[in-house]
Amino acid sequence: MRLVSVNVGKPRPSSWKGQGMTGIDKRPAEGAVAVAAPGPRGTGTVGLAGDRVYDVKHHGGGDQAVYAYSREDLDRWEAELGRPLPNGVFGENLTTAGVDVNGALIGERWRIGPDVILEVSCPRIPCATFQGWLDRRGWIKQFTRAAVPGAFLRVIEPGDIRAGDPVEIVSQPDHEVTVALVFRAVTLEPEVLPGLLPAAGALPEEVTELARKRTMASRPRSI
Repeated sequence: MRLVSVNVGKPRPSSWKGQGMTGIDKRPAEGAVAVAAPGPRGTGTVGLAGDRVYDVKHHGGGDQAVYAYSREDLDRWEAELGRPLPNGVFGENLTTAGVDVNGALIGERWRIGPDVILEVSCPRIPCATFQGWLDRRGWIKQFTRAAVPGAFLRVIEPGDIRAGDPVEIVSQPDHEVTVALVFRAVTLEPEVLPGLLPAAGALPEEVTELARKRTMASRPRSI
């Protein structure tokens, strides 16, 4: 398991939205990139030095510090879409090889290189910026149906990473809540939401709250 590339955003106008800027255009970096825990959501900061987000209401912050997507899934999308998909094109910071990103458990921790430790927090949910960037009508629905969203990670231990660094799973929680399961629950299968509660301590608070509300709503009322 290793990093194929470490990708940092190149700010550009988000012309498909008509205004503003976007950092979804990620490009492979040469050499080491510093990784550290960002500030809270709303500041635009993320985990990689030189990168940031511009939709500060929905992106950034500790639970979305680093985004990982596998090269294997990009290759499958290349075949399906009939177009080349270079590393970073999905807006991922880390393009991995040999890592089961979507099968990763919420709260699972990865060591990357000698120093950095990241913790799996939640899946990526597709948005209009993603669809506009790929310039593909119906992309949000297509991506959602495939249920291979990639994973956001928190920064537990900072340091430097670079392409070629090994990825090692150093700890796993005692539950079976995967990135893919969370994605299905919050998109197309809300009936699955109660099954996320075993991972409540490692999920973002807003996802945990959704699971709790669904659990309460599904309980039979006493007579």
